[in-house]
Amino acid sequence: MSEIFIIATPIGNLEDLSFRALRILKWVDFVLCEDTNVTRKLLNHYDIKTSVISYHQHSKIGKINYILKLLGQGKNLAIVSDAGTPGISDPGNKLIEEVIKTFEDDVKIIPVPGPSAVSTIASVAGLAMDRFLFLGFPPKKRKRKKFFQEAIISEYPVVIYESCHRILKTLKELQELNNNLQLVVGRELTKKFETIYRGQIDKVIERIEKDKVKGEFVVIIKNNE
Repeated sequence: MSEIFIIATPIGNLEDLSFRALRILKWVDFVLCEDTNVTRKLLNHYDIKTSVISYHQHSKIGKINYILKLLGQGKNLAIVSDAGTPGISDPGNKLIEEVIKTFEDDVKIIPVPGPSAVSTIASVAGLAMDRFLFLGFPPKKRKRKKFFQEAIISEYPVVIYESCHRILKTLKELQELNNNLQLVVGRELTKKFETIYRGQIDKVIERIEKDKVKGEFVVIIKNNE
């Protein structure tokens, strides 16, 4: 029986790769990844020689069929994202859905847990995070205002992702809807210049505007009303 491993990889600090993930990445026949250059950097760091195959949100049906063919031939595969846990705001679950449809129980799907920006920011939030909503990236255009309106009326903290190019735009749009929001914003988590901003939304925006806006952001939104 073929096996496909869903492997969480570091979100920044390469030392966060687990011993189990390291062993499996060395053992499988191929590693499926979003960006081969990013994944090769990780594999080279640990002297892993496993071949990589590009698989991302723009991959065509032919690439999915090729991956399914490998599994049908008895190959063992690992799927990784550029950073964090596959299947969360990346195409990992789309492939897993196809594997389940094609093979049912004839291919074993195995999670190898580890780093995730969501759990990382939640662990240092200083808020009650026993219940929260994760909404991923906000829409870039359509239904964007509706997305933010739903986020700020939640009775539970809401976690979203945002890029450095849109973080200030997103925070200011949230501020226009409610200036009483409490935020926890993580930038470059686990990396050298890791920064965590906490406080009322106006203060957080002011601090981010003074810093170099670079890297990926994860944001916790809490309605104080």
